[in-house]
Amino acid sequence: MTGQDTQPPLAAGGFTPRKGSDHEVLTPTGFQPLDPGKRPDRAPLWPRMLIGGAALFIAAILFFLLTARSLEIQVNAVGTAAIDISGVHVPLGQRYLIRPGAYAVTVTVPGYRDWQEVVSVTKADSQQLSVSPTILPGRVSVRSEPAGAVVSVSGQPMGQTPLEALSLEAGPTLISLALARHQVSEETFEVTGRGVEQTIVVALAPDWALVTVPAIPGDATVWVDGEPAGTAGEPLEVMSGDRLISVRAPGYLDASIELKIVAEVDQVLDAVELVPAAGVLELLTNPVAANVSVNGAFIGLAPLSLELEPGRQHRIQVNKVGYTRKSIEVMLDKGATETRTVVLKPRLGNVSFQLTPAAAELWINGRLQGSGSRALDLPAVEQRVEVRLDGYASQRLRVTPREGLGQVVDIQLLTEAEARKAALTPEITSALGQTLVLIDPLAEPMNTFSMGASRREPGRRSNEVLHTVELERAFYLATTETTNAQFRQFLESHDSGQIEGNSLNREHQPVVGISWQQAARFCNWLSLREGLPPFYRETQGIVDGYNPSSTGYRLPTEAEWSFSARVEGESYRKFAWGEDFPPRAAVVNVADNTSALVTGRILNGYADGYIVSAPVGSFPSNHRGLYDMGGNVAEWVHDVYAIPSANAELATDPLGALKGDNYTVRGASWALSRLSELRLTFRDYGASGRDDLGFRIARYAE
Repeated sequence: MTGQDTQPPLAAGGFTPRKGSDHEVLTPTGFQPLDPGKRPDRAPLWPRMLIGGAALFIAAILFFLLTARSLEIQVNAVGTAAIDISGVHVPLGQRYLIRPGAYAVTVTVPGYRDWQEVVSVTKADSQQLSVSPTILPGRVSVRSEPAGAVVSVSGQPMGQTPLEALSLEAGPTLISLALARHQVSEETFEVTGRGVEQTIVVALAPDWALVTVPAIPGDATVWVDGEPAGTAGEPLEVMSGDRLISVRAPGYLDASIELKIVAEVDQVLDAVELVPAAGVLELLTNPVAANVSVNGAFIGLAPLSLELEPGRQHRIQVNKVGYTRKSIEVMLDKGATETRTVVLKPRLGNVSFQLTPAAAELWINGRLQGSGSRALDLPAVEQRVEVRLDGYASQRLRVTPREGLGQVVDIQLLTEAEARKAALTPEITSALGQTLVLIDPLAEPMNTFSMGASRREPGRRSNEVLHTVELERAFYLATTETTNAQFRQFLESHDSGQIEGNSLNREHQPVVGISWQQAARFCNWLSLREGLPPFYRETQGIVDGYNPSSTGYRLPTEAEWSFSARVEGESYRKFAWGEDFPPRAAVVNVADNTSALVTGRILNGYADGYIVSAPVGSFPSNHRGLYDMGGNVAEWVHDVYAIPSANAELATDPLGALKGDNYTVRGASWALSRLSELRLTFRDYGASGRDDLGFRIARYAE
């Protein structure tokens, strides 16, 4: 075309811009194709992966920080604690960043048991967990001076010192040490625990004091609570508590001092001057129960223990109805003891006994004389005669021979069946179930006996005047003391009470806290219940006399009580259990070792198993089948209280005054422990009830 710029054709592979044009003309360049076997270069992947991972990690951290909560763990323990938490958490001192959820937490501290628990973390911003691991026991050793003390921890015996490495829980612990003759040590000890070894050393204080008792004469001996302790004038170890100190010397009267001993507080007593003892004549007679006079003054019935002024002559006269009087002269040295037997010559009378059947046995005053009819020369005094034969009822009678005058006594025995209605029952039962046994003084070797005690007897009281009584009437006596259950059938509202939490009111314990009047009215009530004539006279509910011919229930007379408790054959019992003091076994309920907090005074070394009264019949009976005659509770008896006269005439079946202000009490109780109180001759009196005073019932057999 003319007038126009023509454009040359593009060369193959590119273009080149044309010069002189308003626009830059692209000029083709040469083109070289790529090598088909070679790819273009690319950037490596790992940098990008690393960057991505870092981004994700940062995102996770940001997410954790934004959603985590603060948890503070406080460990209440001594020592460094190691804390392990399951799951993701970040420790920051005592605090941890942790997301809400449940985590197992374990806390370990040396000396403590591991603490493990699943803890729930809530959405609260700040939370706190208090951990108190259990302390491991400590190892405690205990030593004492002297060794051998019994160690108790919180009341539980653990062994004797020295005691090594006891495993004890941490904290305040009561540790006590007890050793014979030493004071008990009790102390609250702080056990550290955590396996820490600790040692306790205790010096035990002695539980005695040194007591010096000077005496005249100088060779006197000192006894403590009836046991020999040493020589007068020397310091003696005496255990703490109330003690009876006795000073004794041959030929002198004993002197006694009641002393309160405080441990480690030594005492020196004023000199004790002993009084020279009188000579003692143990006078026996054949026959027994002869009247004895000294220097013209009547003393009593033999056998007797006579105290005679030493160094002078004494005239002893012995006589008995039916026998020839006899006198002897006696002189004794100071404190000397001599035994004499005076045999009286009988004044005889002839008695012919005609017995049927012919094989019947004849007994005179408890001694067999042979079988069949026979004539005997007997002392001209009342004789107790008994005729026996198997299958027949025995017959008893009294015969008084006459000197120079013959007598014939015809005795025909009845068969047991024939005599059954007339015979006295050896045992009866009251309407309340009380068992009463028959006591027939005339059937025993000695129905005339001495009441009271010799002035030389240790523990003797001034109201125990020696005097002689005679019992002839047979009587029944209850084998046990009246119980709460039995008395409440008479007085339903009665309550025997309690002492220091120890009940006196159980059904089978003896009734206590009743007056003599209540006991007597109970007897009348029981008599009326059984259709018996009341023994006591009452005016407007007050007992003001008695009917001696009545066979109704009553309280035993003092003579009956004494005879039943003391007389055994031809001898006397000193204590309910025999002669030993203190008793060697649990034979009676008195103030024993367990009663100290209740009674104050106890019989040291004795344990009967009861703090206060025991169920009746808990201990062995005496020789008559009677229980608790020397303990459990003291007992009201019938008699108005009086101090007998040593020169009184012989009384037969004494009943005492019709009425009075005070009445006699016999027997010991669970609250008594002294030698004086435990003797069977001990007497007391009163009118009102006591927590250790009850009664038993009696009645005449005919």
